[in-house]
Amino acid sequence: MDKIKEIIVVEGKDDTKRLALAVEADTIETNGSAINKETLERIALAQETRGVIVFTDPDGPGEKIRKIISQYIPGVKHAFITKDQARRKSETKESLGIEHASVEAIRDALNQVVEERIDAKETVSKVFLMQTGLIGSAKARALRAALGEELRIGYTNGKQLKKRLTMFGITEVEVTKALEKIRKEQQNDES
Repeated sequence: MDKIKEIIVVEGKDDTKRLALAVEADTIETNGSAINKETLERIALAQETRGVIVFTDPDGPGEKIRKIISQYIPGVKHAFITKDQARRKSETKESLGIEHASVEAIRDALNQVVEERIDAKETVSKVFLMQTGLIGSAKARALRAALGEELRIGYTNGKQLKKRLTMFGITEVEVTKALEKIRKEQQNDES
Protein backbone atom coordinates (compact mmCIF):
# COMPACT_ATOMS: atom_id res chain seq x y z
CA MET A 1 0.00 0.00 0.00
CA ASP A 2 1.34 3.43 -0.91
CA LYS A 3 1.64 6.10 1.73
CA ILE A 4 -0.73 9.09 1.80
CA LYS A 5 1.21 12.17 0.68
CA GLU A 6 -0.51 14.65 3.00
CA ILE A 7 0.18 14.69 6.73
CA ILE A 8 -2.95 13.97 8.76
CA VAL A 9 -3.70 16.07 11.85
CA VAL A 10 -5.47 14.14 14.61
CA GLU A 11 -6.24 14.84 18.24
CA GLY A 12 -4.19 12.16 19.98
CA LYS A 13 -2.17 8.96 20.08
CA ASP A 14 -5.22 6.68 19.99
CA ASP A 15 -6.31 8.34 16.73
CA THR A 16 -2.84 7.80 15.26
CA LYS A 17 -2.94 4.13 16.26
CA ARG A 18 -6.39 3.68 14.69
CA LEU A 19 -5.32 5.40 11.45
CA ALA A 20 -2.31 3.07 11.23
CA LEU A 21 -4.71 0.13 10.98
CA ALA A 22 -6.47 1.74 8.00
CA VAL A 23 -3.81 3.61 6.01
CA GLU A 24 -0.11 4.35 5.85
CA ALA A 25 0.31 8.01 6.76
CA ASP A 26 2.24 10.42 8.93
CA THR A 27 0.31 12.25 11.64
CA ILE A 28 0.65 15.30 13.81
CA GLU A 29 -1.21 15.09 17.12
CA THR A 30 -2.75 18.24 18.61
CA ASN A 31 -3.11 16.66 22.07
CA GLY A 32 -6.75 17.68 22.21
CA SER A 33 -8.19 21.15 21.83
CA ALA A 34 -5.34 22.79 23.76
CA ILE A 35 -3.45 23.22 20.48
CA ASN A 36 -0.31 25.34 20.97
CA LYS A 37 1.69 27.64 18.69
CA GLU A 38 4.51 25.10 18.22
CA THR A 39 2.02 22.51 16.95
CA LEU A 40 0.41 25.09 14.66
CA GLU A 41 3.84 25.98 13.24
CA ARG A 42 4.57 22.29 12.61
CA ILE A 43 1.20 21.98 10.83
CA ALA A 44 2.04 25.07 8.76
CA LEU A 45 5.35 23.48 7.72
CA ALA A 46 3.52 20.27 6.85
CA GLN A 47 1.09 22.25 4.68
CA GLU A 48 4.02 23.89 2.84
CA THR A 49 5.91 20.65 2.26
CA ARG A 50 3.29 17.93 1.77
CA GLY A 51 -0.20 19.27 2.45
CA VAL A 52 -2.42 18.65 5.46
CA ILE A 53 -5.66 16.79 6.10
CA VAL A 54 -7.40 17.69 9.37
CA PHE A 55 -9.21 14.61 10.71
CA THR A 56 -10.66 15.37 14.14
CA ASP A 57 -13.53 13.93 16.14
CA PRO A 58 -17.08 14.88 15.08
CA ASP A 59 -17.79 16.85 18.25
CA GLY A 60 -17.40 20.36 19.70
CA PRO A 61 -13.71 20.12 20.59
CA GLY A 62 -12.94 18.55 17.18
CA GLU A 63 -14.69 21.45 15.44
CA LYS A 64 -12.80 23.94 17.60
CA ILE A 65 -9.49 22.39 16.50
CA ARG A 66 -10.56 22.54 12.83
CA LYS A 67 -11.40 26.25 13.14
CA ILE A 68 -8.13 27.12 14.89
CA ILE A 69 -6.07 25.28 12.26
CA SER A 70 -8.06 26.71 9.33
CA GLN A 71 -7.64 30.26 10.63
CA TYR A 72 -3.90 29.83 11.17
CA ILE A 73 -3.22 27.78 8.02
CA PRO A 74 -5.62 28.50 5.16
CA GLY A 75 -6.04 25.81 2.52
CA VAL A 76 -5.84 22.69 4.67
CA LYS A 77 -8.15 19.85 3.69
CA HIS A 78 -10.71 18.28 5.99
CA ALA A 79 -11.80 14.64 6.29
CA PHE A 80 -14.98 13.82 8.19
CA ILE A 81 -16.73 10.87 9.72
CA THR A 82 -20.24 10.96 11.16
CA LYS A 83 -21.05 10.74 14.86
CA ASP A 84 -22.54 7.30 14.26
CA GLN A 85 -19.27 6.14 12.66
CA ALA A 86 -17.25 7.53 15.59
CA ARG A 87 -19.43 6.22 18.41
CA ARG A 88 -18.48 3.53 20.89
CA LYS A 89 -21.13 2.57 23.32
CA SER A 90 -20.21 0.94 26.57
CA GLU A 91 -22.18 0.19 29.67
CA THR A 92 -20.60 3.05 31.59
CA LYS A 93 -20.55 5.88 29.05
CA GLU A 94 -20.77 6.74 25.41
CA SER A 95 -17.53 7.78 23.76
CA LEU A 96 -17.06 9.57 20.46
CA GLY A 97 -13.85 9.69 18.43
CA ILE A 98 -11.76 8.71 15.44
CA GLU A 99 -10.23 5.99 17.62
CA HIS A 100 -13.60 4.16 17.59
CA ALA A 101 -14.26 4.38 13.85
CA SER A 102 -14.04 1.32 11.65
CA VAL A 103 -11.09 0.90 9.31
CA GLU A 104 -13.52 1.19 6.37
CA ALA A 105 -15.00 4.47 7.66
CA ILE A 106 -11.51 5.95 8.06
CA ARG A 107 -10.45 4.87 4.56
CA ASP A 108 -13.67 6.21 3.02
CA ALA A 109 -13.27 9.59 4.75
CA LEU A 110 -9.65 9.96 3.68
CA ASN A 111 -10.26 8.76 0.12
CA GLN A 112 -12.62 11.74 -0.29
CA VAL A 113 -9.71 14.18 0.09
CA VAL A 114 -6.45 12.35 -0.65
CA GLU A 115 -4.91 13.56 -3.89
CA GLU A 116 -1.79 11.51 -4.17
CA ARG A 117 0.06 8.65 -2.61
CA ILE A 118 3.83 8.40 -2.38
CA ASP A 119 6.53 5.83 -1.88
CA ALA A 120 7.95 6.56 1.56
CA LYS A 121 11.68 7.18 1.25
CA GLU A 122 14.15 7.75 4.02
CA THR A 123 15.77 11.18 3.71
CA VAL A 124 18.31 11.00 6.53
CA SER A 125 20.26 7.97 7.77
CA LYS A 126 20.95 7.05 11.37
CA VAL A 127 24.69 7.04 10.60
CA PHE A 128 24.41 10.65 9.39
CA LEU A 129 22.60 11.66 12.59
CA MET A 130 25.37 10.08 14.67
CA GLN A 131 28.14 11.67 12.58
CA THR A 132 26.59 15.13 12.96
CA GLY A 133 26.21 14.74 16.73
CA LEU A 134 22.40 14.83 16.65
CA ILE A 135 22.22 11.46 18.40
CA GLY A 136 24.68 9.71 20.68
CA SER A 137 26.74 12.76 21.67
CA ALA A 138 26.93 14.78 24.87
CA LYS A 139 25.43 17.87 23.19
CA ALA A 140 22.86 15.96 21.09
CA ARG A 141 19.81 17.16 23.02
CA ALA A 142 20.70 20.85 22.76
CA LEU A 143 21.66 20.44 19.11
CA ARG A 144 18.34 18.71 18.31
CA ALA A 145 16.46 21.50 20.08
CA ALA A 146 18.26 24.15 18.02
CA LEU A 147 17.76 22.13 14.81
CA GLY A 148 14.05 21.68 15.56
CA GLU A 149 13.69 25.43 15.95
CA GLU A 150 15.75 26.23 12.84
CA LEU A 151 13.86 23.76 10.62
CA ARG A 152 10.47 24.53 12.29
CA ILE A 153 9.85 20.86 13.12
CA GLY A 154 9.75 21.19 16.91
CA TYR A 155 11.87 19.43 19.51
CA THR A 156 12.39 15.69 19.08
CA ASN A 157 14.20 13.03 21.01
CA GLY A 158 16.77 10.87 19.21
CA LYS A 159 14.24 8.27 18.09
CA GLN A 160 11.72 10.83 16.80
CA LEU A 161 14.23 12.95 14.87
CA LYS A 162 14.76 10.57 11.94
CA LYS A 163 11.01 10.05 11.54
CA ARG A 164 10.25 13.78 11.73
CA LEU A 165 12.94 14.67 9.16
CA THR A 166 11.58 11.99 6.82
CA MET A 167 8.00 13.14 7.39
CA PHE A 168 8.85 16.66 6.24
CA GLY A 169 11.12 15.47 3.42
CA ILE A 170 14.18 17.17 4.91
CA THR A 171 17.41 15.89 3.37
CA GLU A 172 20.90 15.43 4.80
CA VAL A 173 22.02 18.48 2.76
CA GLU A 174 19.31 20.63 4.38
CA VAL A 175 20.21 19.36 7.85
CA THR A 176 23.90 20.06 7.19
CA LYS A 177 23.13 23.66 6.11
CA ALA A 178 20.95 24.20 9.18
CA LEU A 179 23.65 22.81 11.48
CA GLU A 180 26.26 25.07 9.89
CA LYS A 181 24.02 28.08 10.55
CA ILE A 182 23.39 26.97 14.16
CA ARG A 183 27.09 26.44 14.85
CA LYS A 184 27.99 29.78 13.28
CA GLU A 185 25.41 31.57 15.46
CA GLN A 186 26.71 29.75 18.54
CA GLN A 187 30.29 30.87 17.74
CA ASN A 188 29.09 34.47 17.29
CA ASP A 189 27.28 34.30 20.64
CA GLU A 190 30.48 33.08 22.34
CA SER A 191 32.57 35.91 20.85
